[in-house]
Amino acid sequence: MTIQNYSDAVANFRLEDVAALFDGDLEKGINACYECCDRHVAPGKVALQWEGKDGDSATYTFAQLKELSAKFANYLVSRGVKPGDRVAGLMPRVPELLVVILGTWRAGAVYQPLFTAFGPKAIEYRLDRSEAKLVVTDSVNRSKLDDVNDCPPVLTVVRSNATLTAGDADFWAEVDKQSTEFDPVMLRGDDLCMMLFTSGTTGLAKGVPVPIKALMGLGQYMRQAVDLRDDDIYWNIADPGWAYGLYFGVTGPLLQGHATTFYDGPFTVESTYRMIEKYKITNLAGAPTAYRLLIAAGEQAALPVKGKLRVVSSAGEPLNPEVIRWFEEHLACPIYDHYGQTEIAMVVCNHHALKHHVQPGSAGFALPGYRVAVVAEEGGEAVELPPGKPGILAIDRSQSPLFWFPGYWQQDTKAFVGPYYLTGDTVELNDDGSISFVGRSDDIITSSGYRIGPFDVESCLIEHEAVMETAVVGKPDPERTELVKAFVILRDGYKASPELAEELQMYVKHRLAAHAYPREIEFVAELPKTPSGKIQRFLLRKQEAEKVNPPAQHG
Repeated sequence: MTIQNYSDAVANFRLEDVAALFDGDLEKGINACYECCDRHVAPGKVALQWEGKDGDSATYTFAQLKELSAKFANYLVSRGVKPGDRVAGLMPRVPELLVVILGTWRAGAVYQPLFTAFGPKAIEYRLDRSEAKLVVTDSVNRSKLDDVNDCPPVLTVVRSNATLTAGDADFWAEVDKQSTEFDPVMLRGDDLCMMLFTSGTTGLAKGVPVPIKALMGLGQYMRQAVDLRDDDIYWNIADPGWAYGLYFGVTGPLLQGHATTFYDGPFTVESTYRMIEKYKITNLAGAPTAYRLLIAAGEQAALPVKGKLRVVSSAGEPLNPEVIRWFEEHLACPIYDHYGQTEIAMVVCNHHALKHHVQPGSAGFALPGYRVAVVAEEGGEAVELPPGKPGILAIDRSQSPLFWFPGYWQQDTKAFVGPYYLTGDTVELNDDGSISFVGRSDDIITSSGYRIGPFDVESCLIEHEAVMETAVVGKPDPERTELVKAFVILRDGYKASPELAEELQMYVKHRLAAHAYPREIEFVAELPKTPSGKIQRFLLRKQEAEKVNPPAQHG
């Protein structure tokens, strides 16, 4: 296969060529389910290969998903769900998840993912903000909705030996009684198909509305950065409760008419290598945390799959050069770094399908269809910086025809300065036009590939009766990149103890999210603040970083 030069791909990019890859028309009528399912129906053509944590497995064809999505769409209509309404899914990586996503799109509604590690507080906030009309879950996760105030109606996938909660509807009992005929609701490119939420630093999670036209950029990423080929066996190990898994573990491959892989089990080195061998995976995507665990298991564990992976993609946090070298030596495949956000999907990549210089430690070049810049804010304007000067990574909307983010859902949060969307991440422009990641300019914590807003953790901790005030930061950690650490001031009458620290940890773990609880808690008498009373988290971060890597002594 001939690999195109990156410069040629940029020079020859035309939005109309990308739009022409759809069967529908972004102005006259288009449906995400049709684009990701119906048009790919062919005898025996597989859309999903699935394996459960207990060893069960199944395959689903595009034809089967077309019928099941029609049934689910009919159920939604019977419940009064209309085009544009939000339908939430609190579901693991199971076949029903695809039925819900595709059926929601088929009905012209908007799919909203809920990460299965979320606790009631995180779920309640997201459901309230989105005004979801229905929540679909399974028996394993159903109890998390018990403490959600004003919870929408619940449709539950009942697992073996489980009992249906009073008031819920049984997923398969309801879906099976529906017709397999449902014409996809035709929409326009600016109409929504997904609603995600991303964490912030000075407020609660922000809603990210995703229009149908965003599928153009998702497809571009799959073709040029992931290099998904017809003969590939593709597995994205990211959870579809988050952007990378939903955008590129579900939507991206199905949009290309390509099968995706679901493994509904905990991530382990053994399970990962076993899945690669069993399903003959050739194209793998995930986060650096997972890849570092593979390295930690050693070269002997990797030997059976050496040479079987064609390409590997990494996203979620910067990929360090050690991982790149190890994959080349012990798995005999290239692993490339990609950068994106929930708000914009993937925009800076080392492209597997395009020929350009790949510099270890660099996030790569702008995905064709985007123009990125490094800027500094001066006098309310964004000023572009030359190579070698650190600044904020920005997307120039005026020269990025694939840019789709319309702004946060029902929030007037600053995201744009003039023609630029500001990512909030600090980078440098290299002489060759590539981008190198420097660090975050905000307080977001990156832990095991998840982006965690300290405000969410703080607002959960402060609800505990023992906590008067708290500040949460990321502490450098070799395995997770960062771990969540909380500094806590206790109310009168409470004494610091390991038992209280554990109680606070479990409180956050159960109320907010399993991945976001503070793995370390330090009880303090005061917190560093500005004269106006704003907590200076950067001083706490600096303090923790210096504990891990003490500054050099001079003199």
